[in-house]
Amino acid sequence: MAARPPQNETSEPEVIAFGIAALAARLETADIDYPATSRDVCAAVADTEIPVDSTGNTVELATALDRLPQDEFAKQSELLDMLHPVFEEQRKQAATSVVGRLRALLPI
Repeated sequence: MAARPPQNETSEPEVIAFGIAALAARLETADIDYPATSRDVCAAVADTEIPVDSTGNTVELATALDRLPQDEFAKQSELLDMLHPVFEEQRKQAATSVVGRLRALLPI
């Protein structure tokens, strides 16, 4: 058995950012100064619907921030570190939902 030769495609594969990576990319372009409150973060981010997985499930940024034990963040890395478990939990919940399972089966 032989392996199929690589295709001569020069374009880069499309990268789908979700969770912390998606939020970090949006924060990089946002006009925000730290320390910042949850309200400051939401106001500075243009699109607050953050994808949590590659199948299109999302969480509203304000909803994720409401799940945190504090409302003010000294720097961006602190904000992202605190949000990481929230996004992971949301991703797990989406994967086990009926809609999440259907999305995983269908090539959408």
